[in-house]
Amino acid sequence: MSESTINLHKAHFTISAPDIRRLPTDSGIEVAFAGRSNAGKSSALNTLTNQKSLARTSKTPGRTQLINVFEVAPEKRLIDLPGYGYAKVPLEMKKKWQKALGEYLEKRESLQGLVVLMDIRHPLKDLDQDLIEWAADSNLPVLALLTKADKLSQGKASAEVLSVKKKLKALNADIKVQAFSSLKKTGASQATQIICDWLSQDLPEQPAEIE
Repeated sequence: MSESTINLHKAHFTISAPDIRRLPTDSGIEVAFAGRSNAGKSSALNTLTNQKSLARTSKTPGRTQLINVFEVAPEKRLIDLPGYGYAKVPLEMKKKWQKALGEYLEKRESLQGLVVLMDIRHPLKDLDQDLIEWAADSNLPVLALLTKADKLSQGKASAEVLSVKKKLKALNADIKVQAFSSLKKTGASQATQIICDWLSQDLPEQPAEIE
């Protein structure tokens, strides 16, 4: 199936939750967005959904403290996970965010694809690498979205994409790498297609209830 079936432009906010216990019922299909606090995650979500303020952007990275849920279609959701790795927040707050992030990734059955956003000028830092390796071990498909591609020349951006692909190839997993710019819409159609394909999968069968 393709973008004609799933339209990301129809995404709308449904709930913010501090942890997985407050999220909607764990059914259907979810695609999660994760990245360092300054990777441009909110801007990317707004670009991909063609909405100016679906996800709140902030001049101060690290403001996304909750798990934000956006419904695209019945039982099909985009999940904005708390940003990680931002130094200028109290340690206790950082631990709280990391716990919410970890719990979601490890326990959410409806998670069917993970978009990892990284600044193309500084990709594959330790936490990014850990997250991608975890997804590979969990057989979860990954889209590594190298954001802020407009900050580099086209040649340098292409070279960075090739470098990241080469480094991740060793994981032998379903990982796609794409240069992306919210400003110039670079890579938006390719990323949209991948995400729509994930969301267009048949819904996982729910276990039958015992009478």
